[in-house]
Amino acid sequence: MAKDLTERIIDFWAELPRADEDFLGSIRDWKNIQIAVEDDTIWLKGFTEEQAVSPEVQQLPDFILYELRNGLLFKKSALVPAKKIRTALLWSPIDKALRLVFPPSNQNFFGIKEKIKIQLKPSTEEQPAVALLSLISQINDMVIALPKFKLERNEWIVIEDKALFLGIPLLSLPGKTYWEKDGHLLPTGFDFEFKNLSPLLQRKYNEHLDQWLLWNEDGSYLSIVKKDLKKLSASSYRLTQKAKEWN
Repeated sequence: MAKDLTERIIDFWAELPRADEDFLGSIRDWKNIQIAVEDDTIWLKGFTEEQAVSPEVQQLPDFILYELRNGLLFKKSALVPAKKIRTALLWSPIDKALRLVFPPSNQNFFGIKEKIKIQLKPSTEEQPAVALLSLISQINDMVIALPKFKLERNEWIVIEDKALFLGIPLLSLPGKTYWEKDGHLLPTGFDFEFKNLSPLLQRKYNEHLDQWLLWNEDGSYLSIVKKDLKKLSASSYRLTQKAKEWN
């Protein structure tokens, strides 16, 4: 069925107190949004209909959404306008206006005025897995039984009671899989809450790109020096296991 061309395209505006600027980090990646400041108020415009009803918008404190009609701002479903449109505002893209800054003290926090914690969130984008973290107690016999040509395509390292394997294709072993993003190893099905955070974190915590940053869903990570990884083979696996037993 052809779309009704008379359907009205809604022009959404919004305002929130300037004191709540920190919370806008959750929508900083929405490059279609424009932002302007007027005294103690932040104005935003350019929301799509989907964005206007999204959880990211609904959780913003003291956030007021308007529909622009004939130069007047109406609250949702209201028949009477709440305000006149603001003029002479200096608009900027939100991703340029909100400058992300690394805090000096706590490496697990990142954002405007140090109030936004680094978080991972579920992602619907499918990414190929390149790493596997397995409990050693569950895979000992399975690793030894794998064909040589499969083992030699992987590197590995022991992390306490687990083994981390990196390679394509991954070994067919039980465990937790990860995908690679700008030198980060993220759990499959997850991404950074702020997608443009990835290269900034690398510059801050992995300037020489000589490490893998292995992330947990809670926003914590483990640094793994790349040169500590070794080629996987049945003999290297056995020797490493014997060394662990002797220690």
